[in-house]
Amino acid sequence: MAKPLPITNCVKELREAMGMTQAELGERVGLTRQTIAAIEQRRYSPSLETAFRIADTFNTNLEAVFEYQP
Repeated sequence: MAKPLPITNCVKELREAMGMTQAELGERVGLTRQTIAAIEQRRYSPSLETAFRIADTFNTNLEAVFEYQP
């Protein structure tokens, strides 16, 4: 199993709090449901532009969604 990336996130928690599915979030930010799942599981790190789009979808800033932990 691959080691999780050093960027943690609360995408799943924010998405569920808004009552949104992975597919719905993916549709809003231009990603597949599978990619959203990979982001939530820390197996994939989104581009900076996509990270901003995700944060914007949750009406918050980037630092409230993603955190770098070396």
